[in-house]
Amino acid sequence: MTLEQMLAQARERLQARLATRQEQTDALTALRARLDGDNAPTDEEVQAAITARTATDADIDQLDARARELAAEVEREAAIARLQGEVGQVARRVPYGEGHTGTEKRTYSPDNGREGVAFLADVVARMGGDLDSAQRLQRHMAEERVERAHLVERDVGTGAFAGLTVPQYLTDLVAPAVAAGRPMADNCRKLPLPASGMTVNISRVTTATATAVQATENAAVQETDIDDTLLTINVRTIAGQQDMSRQAIERSVGTEQVVIEDLARRYHTNLDSQIINNDGTSGTHLGIRSTTSIVAVTYTDATPTPSEAWGPLWDLQQQIETGVYQAATHLVMHPRRWAFFCSAIGTNQAMLGQQGVAPLMLGAESSKQYGAGVRGIIAGLPVIVDANLPTNVSSTQDVILGVTNSELFLWEQPGSPLLIRAEQTGAGNLSIKLVTYGYSAFTAGRYPGAHGTISGTGLTTPTFGIAAS
Repeated sequence: MTLEQMLAQARERLQARLATRQEQTDALTALRARLDGDNAPTDEEVQAAITARTATDADIDQLDARARELAAEVEREAAIARLQGEVGQVARRVPYGEGHTGTEKRTYSPDNGREGVAFLADVVARMGGDLDSAQRLQRHMAEERVERAHLVERDVGTGAFAGLTVPQYLTDLVAPAVAAGRPMADNCRKLPLPASGMTVNISRVTTATATAVQATENAAVQETDIDDTLLTINVRTIAGQQDMSRQAIERSVGTEQVVIEDLARRYHTNLDSQIINNDGTSGTHLGIRSTTSIVAVTYTDATPTPSEAWGPLWDLQQQIETGVYQAATHLVMHPRRWAFFCSAIGTNQAMLGQQGVAPLMLGAESSKQYGAGVRGIIAGLPVIVDANLPTNVSSTQDVILGVTNSELFLWEQPGSPLLIRAEQTGAGNLSIKLVTYGYSAFTAGRYPGAHGTISGTGLTTPTFGIAAS
C-alpha cells in the first residue's frame, strides 16, 4: 500500500467518524429538546449519549493525528522528488570539508551544532513518531544524494584497482532483529506525562448520588452523599543499554545507529507488552489482562472453528456495554488468531448485516501491514493485530481482548525513548555506553468493565484449511 493510499484510507475513516459524531450530536440535541416535555429522557439516556460522543471524539483525535502525519510524509516525499529532479540538472556541489562554498549549511554539521550525536538522537525520536526529527533526517538523505554523488561516478572500473578497492558490505540493507512493536500502545488514549512526580492520580466516583420519588408533598427527598476513590497510577521506567568499543563505532559503518535503533525497538515492544500482560509488580505497568474487574468470557471448544467463536465475540461486547453503558471500540488479537478468522470458508452466516462488511461475510480485511493500525473488522469491531499477546496461556492458548480505547490511558514522556551517549565512564577501556530510557504511566482501571478478554480451549493453537461450518 502506498503512502497516498494509506492517507486516503485514513481520511475515509476520519470522515466516517465525523459523520458518526454528527449523528450523535443530533441525537443528543433531540434528547435535550425533550427534557421539558412529557416524554423526557432519563439522566442515564443523556449521559450515555454524551459518553458515546466523547468516545467518538477520542477516535477522531487519533485518526486526525494519523492523517496529519501521513499528509506531512506525503508532502515531504513529493518535495524530495522535486529536489531530486532539480539537482540532476546542476553541477555537483563539493562535500563539506572539501572546500564547500555554498551558503546553506548541512543539516548535521559541526558549524550548526548538529553533529553525529544529534543525528542519532533524531533517529531515536523518529522511531517514536516525532515529525520534526523525520523531516531533518529526510533532508539529510537528500543532501547525501547530492553531496556524495561522486562516489558512484567512475570512468574506470574497480577491477583496475583490485589491490586498492576496499570491500563494502551492504550496510544500508542490514537486517535488524525483529520486534513486535507497539500496535496496542498506539491505540491507547495518549497523554503527555507530567513534568515531575512518580505517580498519576485519577478520581473515581465509587458512590453515586441518588434520586427517588417524593412520596408526599413536603416530604424529605432522597439524599445520598457522593464519594470518590483515588486511582493512583505509578510512573514506570523502561531502559536499555549497550557498551560499544570505540573501534566498533569509529572503524565501522553504521554500527552505532543500528544499536540505537534496536534499543528503541526493544523499548517500544516492552512498553506494549507490559500494558497488555504485566501485573504491576517489580516496576512493571498494571496491564489490561491483570486489571481487576475487567470482563472475562470463557470460550470452551474441543474442535474450534471461526464461526463457533462468533458467540463469544458478541458476548464480550454485550457484557462491556451492559456494565459501563459504552460500546467496545476494538478487538485485539494475535496474528495467528486473525489469520484463523481470515482463513474461514463456509455457509453459516450472521443474520444481521454489519457496517462496512459485505453481505454473507462475517468480517473484512482492510490491510496486510502489521502494526499500521486497524487490520480489518469482525463482529462489528475494528481489529488490532498485536504479536505481544501471549500464545502460551494454559500451554497453547492465546487470548482476544475487547477494549474501549478512550478508557486506555497512556502517559509518555515526550520524545521517549531518550538517548544517553556516555564516553567518559568507559574511557579507560575505550568504551562508549549507549542508553535509551523513557518514563510512562498506564491504566485501564478508570472503568475496568470497559475492557475484557476471551480465553479458553477454543483459542488453542489454530489449524488452517478448515471450514467455518
